[in-house]
Amino acid sequence: MTDDPTRKHPRPDFPQQDQEHPGWTGPMDPPPDHGEDSYRGCGELQDRKVLLTGGDSGIGRAVSIAYAREGADVMFTHLPEEVKDAEETARLVEDAGRKAVAVSCDVREEEQCRRLVERAVAELGRIDVLVNNAAYQMSQPEGIGAISTDQFDRVMRTNLYGMFWLCKMALPHIPRGGCIINSTSVQAYKPSPHLLDYATTKGAIVTFTQGLAQMVAGDGIRVNAVAPGPVWTPLIPATMPDTAEFGKQAPIGRPAQPAEMAPAYVFLASPRSSYITAEIVNATGGTPLP
Repeated sequence: MTDDPTRKHPRPDFPQQDQEHPGWTGPMDPPPDHGEDSYRGCGELQDRKVLLTGGDSGIGRAVSIAYAREGADVMFTHLPEEVKDAEETARLVEDAGRKAVAVSCDVREEEQCRRLVERAVAELGRIDVLVNNAAYQMSQPEGIGAISTDQFDRVMRTNLYGMFWLCKMALPHIPRGGCIINSTSVQAYKPSPHLLDYATTKGAIVTFTQGLAQMVAGDGIRVNAVAPGPVWTPLIPATMPDTAEFGKQAPIGRPAQPAEMAPAYVFLASPRSSYITAEIVNATGGTPLP
């Protein structure tokens, strides 16, 4: 049965592969599924205006597709070297009949975040949903001694500073009934030693999400997060030394495909989750989390 979660998508062993950049989908084997042929919308987010970071590939592309097919216009960010993937995401959003705006933006830079929010307000009119999804990791099996200050700074600024700046700058433009959704990880609760700095940021995102949610609840704005387990995205072959067995640790026995994460983001953005805030939705393939 195709609904059997253990057999719905490819299982390891995957071919061992290395790639230069964590935003390039094309070289991946097997190719990731973003829901291009499977996601069917039903108007859950009709005419919502979405600002999403890291939308060129992986979970960000899958969420962009799902949001568009649910009726939302999507502005998403990418890095300059990810233009080809960003163009494909934009095409898929536009094929759903919605507006797509791809913006080259490095969320490590405060001024670029400021300009991003200003552009979102100018082109979309408002921000109903902010999705902080952009992230960076680099595996260091040799331990903490191998984590350079430059790497640590890149991970912190991408995963935490960008989220902080965008929440702070976007909140004045999010109306009552709007929401913020952050991407955390199973790493927040069960850190892998070789991802020490990345796991640290994901734990901080949980705390930030729960604290901010209480801060803005009275304004009618909800703040939640999704905690994926292993997901087959370009970040994996670009930053992990062993892709062959990636995802085997999940009880389901395989990594998730990006398309399997998108429904959680749709639910948290939709009116159906109106009483849910300060929550972490775990999508780990069976790994229990607190």
